[in-house]
Amino acid sequence: MENLNKYIEHTLLKQDATKEEFDKLFAEAREYNFRGVCVNPAYIKSAKEALEGTDVKVVTVIGFPLGANKTEVKAFEASCAVADGADEVDMVLNVSALKDKNYDYVREDIKAVKIASKTSPLKVILETDLLTKEEIKKACEICVEAKADFVKTSTGFVKNGVGAKVEDVKLMYDTVNAHGLKVKASGGIRDKEAAINMINAGAFSLGTSSGVKIVS
Repeated sequence: MENLNKYIEHTLLKQDATKEEFDKLFAEAREYNFRGVCVNPAYIKSAKEALEGTDVKVVTVIGFPLGANKTEVKAFEASCAVADGADEVDMVLNVSALKDKNYDYVREDIKAVKIASKTSPLKVILETDLLTKEEIKKACEICVEAKADFVKTSTGFVKNGVGAKVEDVKLMYDTVNAHGLKVKASGGIRDKEAAINMINAGAFSLGTSSGVKIVS
């Protein structure tokens, strides 16, 4: 597959990441001309500075990894992220509220972050490892209603979680594509075959820490 690099959001979200690791991430993103880098909010400014003059997007995460912050906190975090230069915002859906069928809360939570994100595209992380197929579909429908820009599979932080699965990506794509939303597959994508399978299932972008391995 051509231009596989332009699907990849080169990701470093681990709690103990060092400056040396971030410098390496940014250098690799430049070298391979990836679609983007995905970092925690504290590192947005560093990423923007390191990637100046490239078209590599700086992506950050909001309410990460549990999605259980108050809506006001998520919205404030998103507004700070955009002010710092985030090109795209990946928020974690409130999984508990979804499972309790508190759909109005889930919808308003997403809407608030969407407004706070201004013109930066909003991706909503569903955490598919914790959801049934029916819940995945419902979450996607809510994201459509809340006018999100993407639905995303996973944080990669669920203990013993699989992360992105081809059948989940396809279900998400089939649910949102007609409404203009895109799909980001993330979690457990570690080789070229897995990456291509996700793209073929409908993924527009891939969140992975194995970007260099995939394109090499």
